[in-house]
Amino acid sequence: MNTSVQLLINGTACPASNAATFERVNPVTGTVATIAAAATLEDADRAVAAAAAALPAWSAMLPGERRKLLLRAADVMDSHASDFIRIGVGEVGSNPIWYGFNAMLAANMLRDAAGLVTRIGGELIPSDVPGNMAMAVRQPAGVVLGIAPWNAPVILGTRAIAVPLACGNTVVLKASELSPALHRLIGQVFEEAGFPAGVVNVITNAPSDAPALVERLIANPAVRRVNFTGSTGVGRIIGQLAAKYLKPAVLELGGKNPMVILDDADLDEAVQAAAFGAYFNQGQICMSTDRIIVSRSVADSLVAKLTAKVSRMKAGTPGAEGCVLGAMVSPEAAARIQRLVADAIHHGATVTTGPVQVDGAIVQPVLVDGLTKEMELYREEAFGPVVTVLRADSDEEAIALANDSEYGLSASVFSRDFTRAMNVARRIESGICHINSSTVHDEAQMPFGGVKSSGYGRFGGQAGVAEFTDLRWITVQSGHRHYPV
Repeated sequence: MNTSVQLLINGTACPASNAATFERVNPVTGTVATIAAAATLEDADRAVAAAAAALPAWSAMLPGERRKLLLRAADVMDSHASDFIRIGVGEVGSNPIWYGFNAMLAANMLRDAAGLVTRIGGELIPSDVPGNMAMAVRQPAGVVLGIAPWNAPVILGTRAIAVPLACGNTVVLKASELSPALHRLIGQVFEEAGFPAGVVNVITNAPSDAPALVERLIANPAVRRVNFTGSTGVGRIIGQLAAKYLKPAVLELGGKNPMVILDDADLDEAVQAAAFGAYFNQGQICMSTDRIIVSRSVADSLVAKLTAKVSRMKAGTPGAEGCVLGAMVSPEAAARIQRLVADAIHHGATVTTGPVQVDGAIVQPVLVDGLTKEMELYREEAFGPVVTVLRADSDEEAIALANDSEYGLSASVFSRDFTRAMNVARRIESGICHINSSTVHDEAQMPFGGVKSSGYGRFGGQAGVAEFTDLRWITVQSGHRHYPV
């Protein structure tokens, strides 16, 4: 049974203006999972106009009222957890636990955003002008365009709009073409929570229409901020468009995330973190552990322990008994992983987990040892259930290998010596680094984002407030002021 999805514009569910639709197929069965409205350029205009019309009242709403609505939305999202799970399994193919986790974390993001509404402050700045009181004041930016991906659809769809709403902005969410029903359900959550019409709008679009639609949205004068989470390739396009139309953007892009394991690390703890970080959601997380850089003296032991762990992790039809992993987003994505591993084998790597097993969109987890610079996997983001191992003879070499990438999103360092680990962590070029923990870690209140080709700007907490508000300088002059003319 498929799901039918309409646009959400100005509080009303509606078809595309020309009645066009597109289909999203289940990556495992190949059957139609969703039939969604294919928004036109005129629909994009209508969504932005609705958000702009709702802005004055929403931005003027007392913070306590905005807080109540965001908290209510969090409760409504919790109530829809089973719907997010059902739709997610059908549209994107991961295991039910992943979409349940998505809904839980997304609801917590809304609760954290609710806590921010009275923390959007400013400051008094000393002025050299007699009788002059100078203030730096944060105010809503305006209409925010959020463009969310399919891989963590509920988390990242909600993240694209939660803090902007808390700051007094209104939102247009452009859904992923691969998870239109999941993103549309986020819009329904806000409807059911009682948000005023036009504060949250959601549009879905056919894949072929995306380039023109995205530019139309970014170009609209009412859109004052853009945020995008997705691949670096598409992020470059979004960044260029935002620059063309002078729109500040937050871009959270790809990662080639290293886990550095030093010779004094707790290997058993590192193995658990590596297995989770590399294979959870089939490795389709921006923070997924892509490279393990391990001190040579303990490398063989680490590889043996991790191989044993991975051999007990099975992928299969989402929800199947004994399968901790589900399917990838498409058979094409699975075939890409097979090609990348074949290239590594051709150039001398060893697959310690045995021959690569691919069945449609289902890929059994892969561990590649002996990675070298000649292999595509050395530089290309895997974004699948594969992790690679590189050996380092010193901390200096480990740092150099960790930084030998265009990406810089997440990293981790394992060592029993906190000072040593901190010294390594500080020198890794990444927006995020965790000591003695997985590269996969997200909390709503944390400043989340990357450096280099992993993007710029930060989601979350006070960092998110800074991104989605305008900082204005306002002065009040008391008494006479002398002017030179």
